[in-house]
Amino acid sequence: MATPAPAPAGAAAAASPSPPPQLPSPYAELVKSPSGLEKIILRGARNCCAEVYLYGGQVTSWKNDNGEELLFLSNKAIFKPPKAIRGGIPICFPQFGTHGNLEQHGFARNRFWSIDNDPPPLPVNPAIKAFVDLILRPSEEDLKIWPHSFEFRLRVALGPSGDLSLTSRIRNTNIDGRPFSYTFAYHTYFFVSDISEVRVEGLETMDYLDNLKAKERFTEQGDAIVFESEVDKVYLSAPSKIAIIDHEKKKTFVVTKEGLPDAVVWNPWDKKAKAMQDFGDAEYKNMLCVEPAAVEKPITLKPGEEWKGRLALSAVPSSYCSGQLDPLKVLQG
Repeated sequence: MATPAPAPAGAAAAASPSPPPQLPSPYAELVKSPSGLEKIILRGARNCCAEVYLYGGQVTSWKNDNGEELLFLSNKAIFKPPKAIRGGIPICFPQFGTHGNLEQHGFARNRFWSIDNDPPPLPVNPAIKAFVDLILRPSEEDLKIWPHSFEFRLRVALGPSGDLSLTSRIRNTNIDGRPFSYTFAYHTYFFVSDISEVRVEGLETMDYLDNLKAKERFTEQGDAIVFESEVDKVYLSAPSKIAIIDHEKKKTFVVTKEGLPDAVVWNPWDKKAKAMQDFGDAEYKNMLCVEPAAVEKPITLKPGEEWKGRLALSAVPSSYCSGQLDPLKVLQG
């Protein structure tokens, strides 16, 4: 897709002021947050809602029909650029973690995105009324640190039953014929009642890279993942559905991913929590990151090519049989 030619010098000064961005949905509202940063509030059926900041293109809140917050956002989160916002769903692009030469997790999460008023068609469920389309293009400074032209389109949508989805479309707009490669993650922070009462199902027997052991490769043992200490693992070729069971709340988060082969599981535990400026010392007890990602094998796009990756989140009551989640209802349902 060709990028528009730049305006002639002096044209900006003579042009009339740009109209304010128009949101495509009456269920979306652009407001200014107490920090001064702009955010979009998506309002779904009953009391379901989500909040998306233009800074980082980042979802920071997702509430169910009871008004209960489902995402973790640190009480110490810093809403002041260039610091990334601690919590919600940061977007890691064009690099996940330290898998490359850029700053950790790339730069998309600390850039200002724009509302995309004319996105290319995206097949959607007609029942979805609350959504917003955002776009990120590289600045001249971005091109100095990562010399590739791209268009990153993001749709955040709230479904009729309160499910949250993020659809990313990344296109190579280089005009010099060069492909580019990147790694990616939806760095999703879930709010949980007590990390010691949480288990993750769907990653049993998977191979993983352990970031606490120099990215060494291991195979997961046991029935489900439980948490007793710091965890930072990249599960490879993970299934399309992963379940996070919160025993105390009798709730299960279902993570569905498309176009993203891997899944990162992270909790910093107590020592690392105390070392982070924007994270409370004991907040590790109430959060868990499970992140659809493409880490082991970077995605490569030739000029004009586009990649699509999708994350869908739902929260459902847990079903138990001797303390086990009913896999037919969640992982295969």
